[in-house]
Order: sequence, then C-alpha cells, then structure tokens
Amino acid sequence: MLVLGFDYGTQKIGYAIGNSLTQSAQPLGALKARDGVPNWDQVATLVNEWKPEIVVVGNPLNMDGSVSELSKRAQKFANRIHGRLGLKVELVDERLTSSEAKSYAKERGHRGDFESNPIDADAAALIVESYFSTL
Repeated sequence: MLVLGFDYGTQKIGYAIGNSLTQSAQPLGALKARDGVPNWDQVATLVNEWKPEIVVVGNPLNMDGSVSELSKRAQKFANRIHGRLGLKVELVDERLTSSEAKSYAKERGHRGDFESNPIDADAAALIVESYFSTL
C-alpha cells in the first residue's frame, strides 16, 4: 500500500511517500502555502503521480494531547483533501516529529540552518512511518 503523507504548515507543507511493505517513507519535497492554503492543483498532481491508497496528515497536538489552533487547521486541510480528491485521509499524532527530523538532519550533516534548508519533507516521512507503526 502506498501512503502519501503531509506535514502541514502555514507557509510550507512537506510531503513524503511511503510503502507499507517496507514500512518506510521517502521525503519528496515541500509545497508553498499561503496562510496554510496550498496550490490545490499541485496537491492533485502529487496524488495523480503517486496514486496513494491513503493520505496521512500530521496532527500537531499540544504536548498535553489537547487540540492546538494549528491542529484545527491541519484537520481542515485533511478534510479538504478528502473532499476534493475523494481519498481516505487519516490524522497522525506528530508531536516531536519536527525535533526528531532536525536531529536526523543534523546526524546527516545538516548545519542547522533550517530556514534556508527546511526539513518539512523529512518530517512528513516520519509522519508516514509513525502511521505504519500503528498498523
């Protein structure tokens, strides 16, 4: 099963593809967003290219598990993917995903300049792999 994952953000939305057979994911890139709204044609192109069976969207809950404002927006993004593209979409708890992605990036030689070298796609890959761990 192919899974397309998104790390939702208001300026960038990272995306990755994963395969349930290998239980692994590959970071692909990031879409620009304007106040959390992507170019929906680009999202449709990704879906048409990869033909995932499911889409997972990171749910940025607060550390205590409560719903954050960004979490509400990620839910809205997920609902729009389902409504516009007719795909099954699930939210995945993404607490600490960004810090984990930063740690992995630094291990691979990233210099820590995350503004100029973002890790949104890496975070999306971790979200997909987290989804696999729940199967």
